[in-house]
Amino acid sequence: MTEASSMEDICVRPSVYETRSTVSNSPLSHVQLACTHKYCAFPWNKNELCIWDTANQHAEPMILKGHHQPITAVAIKQNGDQWLACSASQDYVITWNLNDCTRNVLQGLIPHGLVIGTLMGDVQHLAFHSNEKLVVTCAGTRVFILHSQREEILAELTIHQGLVNGAEFWLNNFLVCISEDRTFSIWDYHSGHLVFQSGIISAFPLLKMYIDEENEQLVTGCADGMLRAFSLVKGHNFRCLCNIDLRKEKLKFYRRFERSGQSERSEMAGTKSLGNEVDSGLPILHIMKYRQQLPELYMPLLGNPALMCIGSSTDILLTNMATSEVEAVLHYEDYDDLSIYLAGSISMSFKTGKKDFCLIASMFESHISLLEFDTCALWRFQQHKLLSCAFETNLSIVSSNPLLSTSPLCSHVPKKSANAKTNVLQTKTKDQPLVFNNKIKSSGYTAAPRMKMFSPKTNFKKIQFSAVRKEVTSEFKKEYPVDSAAPSNLQRQITLSNRPTSVGCIQYSGDGMKLACGLSDKSLLVFSSTLKGEPAVFTGHDGAINGLGWSYNRNWLVSTSDDRTVRIWNAKTTALELVLGKEMFSRPVRFPQFYYMDTFILLASGAEIHLMKYHLDNSKNDLKRYEQKSVCKTVEKFHLDSVEITGISAVNDFYSHIVLAAGTNHTVEVFDLNVGRRVTTIPDVHSRAAHQICQNKGSAFSTQPTEAYNLFVTMAIGDSLKLWDIRTLRCVRHFEGHVNRHLPCGVAISPCGRFIACGSEDRCAYIYETRFSTYLEKLKEHTESVINVAFSPSTAQLTTCTVDGTLQMFSS
Repeated sequence: MTEASSMEDICVRPSVYETRSTVSNSPLSHVQLACTHKYCAFPWNKNELCIWDTANQHAEPMILKGHHQPITAVAIKQNGDQWLACSASQDYVITWNLNDCTRNVLQGLIPHGLVIGTLMGDVQHLAFHSNEKLVVTCAGTRVFILHSQREEILAELTIHQGLVNGAEFWLNNFLVCISEDRTFSIWDYHSGHLVFQSGIISAFPLLKMYIDEENEQLVTGCADGMLRAFSLVKGHNFRCLCNIDLRKEKLKFYRRFERSGQSERSEMAGTKSLGNEVDSGLPILHIMKYRQQLPELYMPLLGNPALMCIGSSTDILLTNMATSEVEAVLHYEDYDDLSIYLAGSISMSFKTGKKDFCLIASMFESHISLLEFDTCALWRFQQHKLLSCAFETNLSIVSSNPLLSTSPLCSHVPKKSANAKTNVLQTKTKDQPLVFNNKIKSSGYTAAPRMKMFSPKTNFKKIQFSAVRKEVTSEFKKEYPVDSAAPSNLQRQITLSNRPTSVGCIQYSGDGMKLACGLSDKSLLVFSSTLKGEPAVFTGHDGAINGLGWSYNRNWLVSTSDDRTVRIWNAKTTALELVLGKEMFSRPVRFPQFYYMDTFILLASGAEIHLMKYHLDNSKNDLKRYEQKSVCKTVEKFHLDSVEITGISAVNDFYSHIVLAAGTNHTVEVFDLNVGRRVTTIPDVHSRAAHQICQNKGSAFSTQPTEAYNLFVTMAIGDSLKLWDIRTLRCVRHFEGHVNRHLPCGVAISPCGRFIACGSEDRCAYIYETRFSTYLEKLKEHTESVINVAFSPSTAQLTTCTVDGTLQMFSS
């Protein structure tokens, strides 16, 4: 297939075909159906089992008789070339060998099944074990494990207070159950021992479940449209990984189409009836993992995302469990040829290299249909429309285009006049005639000249300097331990002040030798990376320090304060080199940093981003030592549309044209300073305004793939931590586990790009790995809420600080 034809196929909305349809004499709503790529099974005329051959649309249906009561649950399992079906009613639980049944029908014989259970009650759910020798039956509040080849009850489990709506085998000897009492349980059915019983996790009954063995997750669905995932990894204690409100995510998905400028609403999945469903329920009727290989739009370093196909009463939603977002929507009402627009029961089948099928029963009528569609084509079609803006901008953190002559990055501070040097020379003291006064004791003009000048000892200082230089050089050449574990061992703890003092910001220098801390008591402290010895103190601000930044050459520090001033310090001498006063900024200044390899200074003031060119004069003139020769001038201002800036981020360690800014309107604005304007906007980043943006900047001690620098993290109060890709303007993973309800906790990315650390209000710091949504380490050695974190750029070291001014240093 050529590139042109493939793009043409992507731009055409894929069709959904109704390959089979029939009407039963009884409704099938809330009845468990079975659908595979070979067979479909559903109750027919109440107590008969109908089998459709999904591969052959023209084949006659096979009717299996054996029940006297209405069938309430059906399951199908494949074992090699053999296919087994199981049906349940109040009188019997019967297994059917579909290969033998098909052979009997062709020979004109009546197919028979094997009764494995009698008078089990009202069965809600059936499931086969992977070895097909066991069948789990959920009847009322009881769970039975039956032998699939003979009538025998191997185990009976009772713990839930409500109806058990689902049960699945996990590994070799575990059984996971969900119930209408809004809890789930895990059993060792060999011994009958209860392994885990959850608390109430929802306000609505749990309807469906799915066990993702590849990612070791339990996914549950509720009647209110809430999708939750729980970790089954050993040691995680079945912690919750995500809470996805499918109604909100579906609405957000539709709004992204509106923002993308799409005009043909009939082409957008679900936009036809968007206004009618905002307040309606979205019960989850089926959960299944989508195993087809999607086109590569995700970061290869993060692995393939876990995509779940969720069947609801009105849609089929392809949901990304890594990002908690809806990737594609198949809305029944968008296809006029379908006979069912409101589903009561659903079963789906996905097979690599095969077509996708969905067996769907009507909610209030007796219709049942088999749908055939291409989920991958639907995903490509909808994602192409959503990502077309991102593809057009072709954004990248690492600059690949030459600097334009019109770029603000070409700006320079106006040069001093040509006579400046002449004026300086003219201001020097002119030669004056010597005057000798005999009444004043001579200063030594007439004394004999000294034959030997004083020469101080310098050996000791030279040796000391050489030793330090050797130590620094060897440390600088040492590479960051890329394969090291996450820093979790507490090495040192210090208190910054005798009384509780909040720390507004912390940051390591580029060589990892120094750590700067901005305090609420107006002081700026610089420690050694080991947190030993007395810190260097920088004083001068009249308000709490709210931001700081190191220069790339590690010689300068820039800080901002609530006193509405910007100060640049000499990091070696603690001397104040430059002060930008209140007259330059009408609003408080925040988020200062050096930018473009120390060429500029970036900072935010209200709704404006200031790009400032500076010049620091190190020359000393004893005659005019108080003359201010360091200058700084704003060369460009970038405005956000009447919103307050809540965070900015840019890379200083290498040349990058991209600047990210978060605003109070819950968006992230992307500015390209090469063209000197805002190029795109990421809407609805969080439910609240992001209070911090952290880019994957790496360090001079580690090497990452170029694509890795396109990742950045945002954090907001009351929401999860999100990892974004600037190339697609999409979230690629979200992280839950930390507590962030009131305080703006900090976040940091390790130099190797593997770990993300964030603060938390439960007196802990959390470390996540970019491949997984749950936390890897929970650092508990804190006295108060952790509000700031920082990774060392040279060693596997993490420093955290709490609201009471306590620093903790962790190493791997």
